Amino acid sequence: MDCSICSALPYILRPPRNTICAACYEGARSIITLTTNKQDTNTDKPTTTTPLASTNKGFANALKWVKEMKELEEELQEKIGYLSSFGEAFRHQMHADIHVKPGLDSGPPLPAHRALLATRSEVFKNILESDECKGPPATGRETITLAEMRHEEVEALLEFLYSGSLSKERAEKHVYALSVAADKYQIPFLHKFCEHHMLASLSSRNALDIVEIADRCSNESLKDTTLSFIVRNMEDVVFSPRFDDFALKNPHLTVQITRASFMDIRSK
Repeated sequence: MDCSICSALPYILRPPRNTICAACYEGARSIITLTTNKQDTNTDKPTTTTPLASTNKGFANALKWVKEMKELEEELQEKIGYLSSFGEAFRHQMHADIHVKPGLDSGPPLPAHRALLATRSEVFKNILESDECKGPPATGRETITLAEMRHEEVEALLEFLYSGSLSKERAEKHVYALSVAADKYQIPFLHKFCEHHMLASLSSRNALDIVEIADRCSNESLKDTTLSFIVRNMEDVVFSPRFDDFALKNPHLTVQITRASFMDIRSK
């Protein structure tokens, strides 16, 4: 059958033979259903553009919705660029009024801004409002010490707090430390960022590290996903060089892995 959409000569239309193939038909239905559902679920939310009428379910309506989403994306990208410019204040140490010091090494403290720390973390806000910040008389600047972090990890944390993102290399290097920090200092956006990164990079090589961090941070969804992955790749994980040390350090997780494996075998 000649499809008037995806055939080699779609512009040759011969009524009443203007037919479409099954793939184009299902694709059209899916697009229209998607746009209709999006509008139905967002009827109570204010938007910057005119909402589509839920009763109009044609392709013209779908294309209008796509155009609106494109305009919204451009607006959001512009807003992200505007907000991320605050990162310049961190990179160039502009008018910094507090130091953030690592606790696991002797790296130098990093300058930051009280207002930003307080808005990014409720825990930081409480610390700043308490008497826990003390600075040397010579500097006259208050200091927060992150006892569980090294200098590079503190630097990565501050970069994320200012810009909302990290390079792939830096995220991969510090994702475990940042995940712990996100949990301790109650930074939901960083928590979600770390979770997405760990799920995207989940493999037999790092599954034990991820399940350990997920357990430590009480991230049940990440823990369940990683346990399921370990069960599906049991041989690779159990016979890896990392497993012996992991089992000694985390006997409760080893028990959970064993039970999950038996449950999987029983279900089959």
